Amino acid sequence: MKTPVKATLIALGVAIVLAIVAIVYAMTQRAADPAPPEGERLQTVRTDSHVLDQGGDGAVTVVEFLDFECEACGAFYPIVEDLRAQYAGDITYVVRYFPLPGHINSTQAALAAEAAAQQDRFEDMYHRLFETQAQWGENSVETPEVFRGFAEDLGLDLAAYDAAIADPATLERVQVDKSDGEKLGVRSTPSFFIDGEAVTLQAWGDLEAAIAEAVGGDR
Repeated sequence: MKTPVKATLIALGVAIVLAIVAIVYAMTQRAADPAPPEGERLQTVRTDSHVLDQGGDGAVTVVEFLDFECEACGAFYPIVEDLRAQYAGDITYVVRYFPLPGHINSTQAALAAEAAAQQDRFEDMYHRLFETQAQWGENSVETPEVFRGFAEDLGLDLAAYDAAIADPATLERVQVDKSDGEKLGVRSTPSFFIDGEAVTLQAWGDLEAAIAEAVGGDR
């Protein structure tokens, strides 16, 4: 096959993939119009929230409510990683659980992340879950053994991991994040807040634009 033809086919394939991802993203965002109930105290960050990057005094706080099984969250994952690197020191990046009921393994994945967090390995599990999402996502049954396998691969204390998974307090911790998100008006994932204000996403570059404006200019 001639090189120009191959290049054209590759470009077409990439365009199709991007179009599919965009459709998935649009579908997950269709109900996201954060509008907190009147009189509710907003809680975008708690003292025990998981902080991936600590920007220090004066940093902009970016909060993401996510579902590890959500395809749109998976599509945003590399974008988020790029932004974390680009704005290192300027932002404090916080992630919170928001497992959606339509995703069979979303709560199990959140439990795995929280159990890892109890061994100070939250970020390692966060990366592993997104990097392997295609392997375990969209299953018809829960697969906790898959996540236990990730814990073993990461060298976690499996006895402590198993105890954390079985402890009702671990699920309660996940549900606290979900409850806060619901009070903030989160209905789909990913949903982002910058310094407590909801970010409206209509295009892939909107999150970066919002962060750039918050930190005081483009990079």
